[in-house]
Amino acid sequence: MFSMILKGGPIMVLIIFLSIIAGVIIIERLLFFRRIRMDEEKFIDRLKSAIQKSHYDEALDICENNTTPLSNLMKVGILHRSYGKSEIKESILAAANLEVPQLERYLTSLGTIAHISPLLGLLGTVTGNIKAFGVLGNFGSVADPSLLATGISEALLTTAAGIIVSIPAVAFYNYLVGKANNTITSLENRVNDMVLFFGAGE
Repeated sequence: MFSMILKGGPIMVLIIFLSIIAGVIIIERLLFFRRIRMDEEKFIDRLKSAIQKSHYDEALDICENNTTPLSNLMKVGILHRSYGKSEIKESILAAANLEVPQLERYLTSLGTIAHISPLLGLLGTVTGNIKAFGVLGNFGSVADPSLLATGISEALLTTAAGIIVSIPAVAFYNYLVGKANNTITSLENRVNDMVLFFGAGE
């Protein structure tokens, strides 16, 4: 493994470094979405039960114990329950907008790594082939063709490495973007329900 990295040169080192960054981002995002996953209907029912009994401190505690985007919006709604519907909606929408960057965190970086890894691999192959064919330019001919073949095969290592990094990065990027978009859509659909619920007493 180490010898392959050395053969690939500095571009191979860069590809390996980017693969580590991509791996860290993927693991962090998977853990994040796992942490915010919950039974929304059960959570809403518990919250409604507490609010209908005017147990607002209990409702806030329920939100504090479930640190998810939805619970954060519900907490804002509880804190602004005494305002009119328009003020409640504005406060909840503002809170929802703050959740979007958290849901999309690091995804741009992961997408960038997914797209540039094959290009870096191709760059490594081009520069490697330039060096390999430079042998012919210096010596006119190569007595042992295997020397040239070895140089070319080593140059192709970076292309393989770039593709190997790119494939899982693209797959996880699309998956995580889908998870983020679904969560954002769910929050948007919940906003009007929350406004009607908290503004019912207006």
